[in-house]
Amino acid sequence: MPPDILHFRPQLSPLVQFPPPLTSSAQEDQPSSNHKYCQGSIVKMKLTKKKLIPILVLILSIISILRLIMSLKTSYSSSRGIESTISQAFQHNKVNASNAMPRRTSNITTTLTEKEFKVLSDLITLKSPCNLLIFGFQPQYLTLSSMNVGGSTIILEDDYDKINKGSINSNTTQIYKLEYKNMPAKSAYKMLKHARHNPPCAQNSTVLLQKSKCKLALKNLPEEVYRKKWDVIVIDGPIGDSAESSGRMATIYSASVLARSVGNKTCDVVVHDVDRMVEKWFSWEFLCDENLLHCKGKLWHFRIRGHTNSARFCHDRASATEK
Repeated sequence: MPPDILHFRPQLSPLVQFPPPLTSSAQEDQPSSNHKYCQGSIVKMKLTKKKLIPILVLILSIISILRLIMSLKTSYSSSRGIESTISQAFQHNKVNASNAMPRRTSNITTTLTEKEFKVLSDLITLKSPCNLLIFGFQPQYLTLSSMNVGGSTIILEDDYDKINKGSINSNTTQIYKLEYKNMPAKSAYKMLKHARHNPPCAQNSTVLLQKSKCKLALKNLPEEVYRKKWDVIVIDGPIGDSAESSGRMATIYSASVLARSVGNKTCDVVVHDVDRMVEKWFSWEFLCDENLLHCKGKLWHFRIRGHTNSARFCHDRASATEK
């Protein structure tokens, strides 16, 4: 037999409730009853808005977090320490240079302005005959060499194309190919710290430049460069116009050592492209603004005295990059 079925009616409220018939007294209260119903609707709407507010806040918070993450990611990729800062500085200088003058390439182009060249020509006219050392080859430097009548000129260049296209009109001018190894411009800050914390890089080191343990020392120069007492040194190479290209850190450091090895004489050192960060840093550090005679365009002209007993390159103050 089928099981007994208990008949019962669940005590559930109907889905739709109809109001009871209105009495005469109730009819009199009808406006107030309708008013209560409207109030109830308003309360329900307010509750719904209150529920929406946390959801909207959550959505806005998620969007803000995502934007922050993207911003941090962009910031990290665009700036990776001091090397990235240097890279951005090079890029900025490159853009400015492209608007102001032709870009330096393997083709021989003029890089010195008329006023800058006059600084060098006046200096050579004053010091001639002299020993002139030039890092970097440009046609105008052959003009300087021809002005150095009776003197000796050595030009060091790492670009074969420039050397091959240059013509030498004097037996007293020599051009050498120079290799710059493992010294990209982006490593400038690391090289600066190395020089400050390693005694072999001190200016009163008795070790010869070609045997120095300082990483900034150029040890592959022609032997004649180490033997001569230089009267004028011009620094316009290597090109150093990008973070990956060879920078002038070792050139400026080595020139400062050579300039201080002239005994009781003085040596004039001229640095080109001082509008760039590397040239500024290393000129301040090793040539020193106490030795700065004057500036013209992108040229800084220093006059360096021979060796002193000080372990510092700059005596009158701390290096500007340490401030």
